[in-house]
Amino acid sequence: MVNEKSPVPLGAELGVNPPTLRTIRDNQKLPDKTSQDITEKYAKDAGEAPDGGLKAWSVVLASMLTTFCTFGYVNSSWGVFQDYYERVLLSDKSPSTIAWIGSVQYTFIYLPGLPTGRLFDLGYFKIPYFVASCGLIACTFLTAECKQYWQFLLVQGLFTGLFSGIIYAQAISVVSHWFSKKKGIVLGIVSIGTSLGGTLFPIAGQKLIPHVGFQWTVRAFGFMVLFTLGIANLAIDRRLPPVNVKGGLLNLSAFRNPAYTIYCISGVTCLLGLYTMLTYLPVSASAVGMSDSFSFYFLAIANAASALGRLSAGFLADRIGPLNVMIPFTGVAGILTFAWPYASSQGALIGVSVIYGFASGTYISLLVAPPMAMGDVGDVGRRVGMFLTIAALGALLGTPISGVINARTGGFKDPGFYAGAIVMFSVLLLFVVRYLHLGRLYGKC
Repeated sequence: MVNEKSPVPLGAELGVNPPTLRTIRDNQKLPDKTSQDITEKYAKDAGEAPDGGLKAWSVVLASMLTTFCTFGYVNSSWGVFQDYYERVLLSDKSPSTIAWIGSVQYTFIYLPGLPTGRLFDLGYFKIPYFVASCGLIACTFLTAECKQYWQFLLVQGLFTGLFSGIIYAQAISVVSHWFSKKKGIVLGIVSIGTSLGGTLFPIAGQKLIPHVGFQWTVRAFGFMVLFTLGIANLAIDRRLPPVNVKGGLLNLSAFRNPAYTIYCISGVTCLLGLYTMLTYLPVSASAVGMSDSFSFYFLAIANAASALGRLSAGFLADRIGPLNVMIPFTGVAGILTFAWPYASSQGALIGVSVIYGFASGTYISLLVAPPMAMGDVGDVGRRVGMFLTIAALGALLGTPISGVINARTGGFKDPGFYAGAIVMFSVLLLFVVRYLHLGRLYGKC
C-alpha cells in the first residue's frame, strides 16, 4: 500500500526559492481547487518543464517502450493475425467477424483514456501502470492457448486492448510533465515505438510461424513484451504533484471550447478509416497473387516507413504546430487509401505501403498534441483521456465496417472508397479546428 504524503504547499510566500523538481508518489492528494487557482499555483510549484536531462529522457524511453508493446504489438501488427486467422485458425469465420477481434483491441486502447487520465491527474500512476503491464503480459501468453473465436475475442480483443489502453494513456500523459518546448519531437520519438513494434512483430511472426508454429510464436511475443515493459516500469515516473481539479471524472467545460469539440469528432471519423488499409493489406496482397510469405512484409514495410513519418512530424510540429503537420499528411493517407485497391504488383504495393506508412504515422504520433494544448496543464490527463475515449468509437467500428463491405462486394475497392472518404472528411474537420483555435486562417497551430 502506498503511503500518503502531504503535498508541497502551493501558496508559498513571494521570495521563497521554488521547490526542487522531484518525482511524486502515487495517491499524493491535493484539495479541490478551481481551475484558475490550480493553473496559477500549479505552475508556481512545478516550475518550467526541464525539457531534457537524464530522468526526462529515461521517461521518454519508457514511454517509447510502452508504445512498442501497445500500438506496436496490438494495433500495427494486427494485420498479421487477421491474415493467419482467415487462412488457418478461424477459416470458418468471415473476415468481418474476425476483424471484430482487432477492432475491440483498437477500441480498448483508446477507451480507458478517460478513467486513467483522471487517475493520472489525481496521482495514481505507477501502481495502475504496473498492474496493467502484468495483465498485458499474461494476456499475450494466454493468446497462444486460445482455440476458439470467443476465446480470441475475450483474451486478445478485450483484455489485451484494455490493459494496453491503461498503460498507453498514462505513458503519453506523463510526457507533458517533462517536456514543453520540445513536446512535438518527443511525442514523435515516443511514437517510434509503435513503428518498431509494427515492424519487428510481423517479421518475427513470418519467420517463426513456419518453424515453431503459432503457439510458440505468440509466446515469443510474450517474452518480448515482458522484457520491454520490465524496463519501462523501472524508468517511467511523473514529475508534477497531483491535482484534484473539480468536476470528477468528466470535465464537460472543455467542450465549451468548439475547437476541442470538433477535434474529438475528427478523431472519431479519422479512426473509422485509418486502420482499414493496415488491417487488410496482407490479405489484399495475397488476393492479387503475392505469396503468403511475402504478404506479411507489406505491413512491416508500412510500419518501418511510419517511423520516419513520426519523427519528422515531431520535428515539424515544434516549428509550425501539430495541426499544420497533421492536416496535409492525413490528407495524403486518405488519398493513398483510395489508391491502395488498385495496386496489383509487388512494386506498387511496396510504394503504397511506404507512402501510407509515412503519412499515417504523422497523424498517430501527434494525435494527443492538440488536446494537450487546449487547456490547463493540471487537467491534461482528463482532457486527453476524454478525447481518447470518444475516439474509441471510430476504432471500434472502422475495420468491421470495411470487412462487411469487403464481404458483400468481394473486393477491396469499395472498402478503400469508404475508408478514404471518411479520412478526407476528418481532414476537413481539422481545417475547422485550426481556424477555431487560431481565430484566423494561417499561423502556428
